[in-house]
Amino acid sequence: MGRVVTFEGPREVGIREYEEPTLEPREVRLQTLYSGISAGTEMTAYRGSNPYLSKRWEEERRLFLEDEATSIEYPVEGWGYEEVGEVAEVGSAVTRVTLGQVVYGTWGHKSTNVVDEDWAAERLVSSVVDPIVGLFSRIGAIALNAVLDADIHVGEYVAVFGQGVPGLIASQLARLNGATVIAVDGIDRRLEVAGRLGAAHVVDFREKRPAEEIKQLTGGRGVDVSIEISGSYPALHEAIRSTAYNSKVVSAGFFQGEGDGLFLGEEFHHNRIRVICSQISGLSPALDHRWTLGRLEQTVMTLATEGRISLEPLVTHVFEADEAEKAFQLLDQKPAPGEVVQAVLKF
Repeated sequence: MGRVVTFEGPREVGIREYEEPTLEPREVRLQTLYSGISAGTEMTAYRGSNPYLSKRWEEERRLFLEDEATSIEYPVEGWGYEEVGEVAEVGSAVTRVTLGQVVYGTWGHKSTNVVDEDWAAERLVSSVVDPIVGLFSRIGAIALNAVLDADIHVGEYVAVFGQGVPGLIASQLARLNGATVIAVDGIDRRLEVAGRLGAAHVVDFREKRPAEEIKQLTGGRGVDVSIEISGSYPALHEAIRSTAYNSKVVSAGFFQGEGDGLFLGEEFHHNRIRVICSQISGLSPALDHRWTLGRLEQTVMTLATEGRISLEPLVTHVFEADEAEKAFQLLDQKPAPGEVVQAVLKF
């Protein structure tokens, strides 16, 4: 029997069992090694604030509708999108992967996953890195997508608001693009990691108004582009304030509720700021003929394998899968404990 982490209700975590399916000839069974918890999107399902729990998403018109139905309801099984596992069993006709190889992907907080061998063969984790690096494939793709939307040029200043996992990855990727990176957060450990991983400047919003500090760092001009990746309305407002006239803010965070702290009649209006959404269901229209989600994930894994970005230092807490409730409770604390960056479930 397999095990899967479930949300039985808001802030109620359980472990359920499921029956393992028999393999088809070209299928492989992955034994999950690690499953990372998203401290942003995933926590909306844990807390009950995700709009899919209160409204119905109509795919054809791409609208959230307020009617009697909802898109998802409790119990929610297998939420999670940061997984890495080991090939534990192969079907009779499998030739492209072998037992023991490590595969990255997205299959939720469950102990096993059955996939086609071609799918697995395209997502192998290099043996030169720790397998735990594989759990960053999708969250890394989200960060890379935001950086591609930012369209960064060599010599530009880029502010990244939010130095959680996606922000720390985005900051490294922006630096690879030739940017001078200004990392903004209010948690000591995140700011320390951001500086250690290459941010030229770190700004603690508890001590300084980010926009005023950023204007000073850029000779009064403001950054060429800001990336807001925390999902905080006040942070989005400060990102707008920090950005140069007639320039761009990339909004990549998953905002919840009404927009408290966002004042669109101020710098947004007077400085002609463009705010664009970056979301992993699609890519920039200028790139979507060449880039895919698969390419985003493969790029992040390649950069990590080559040592051009660093992902292992982001892992701060590892819990046994049976301790999932404890892990979610830790991440749900407000203010969140400063030492937590990436929390991981070990199966």
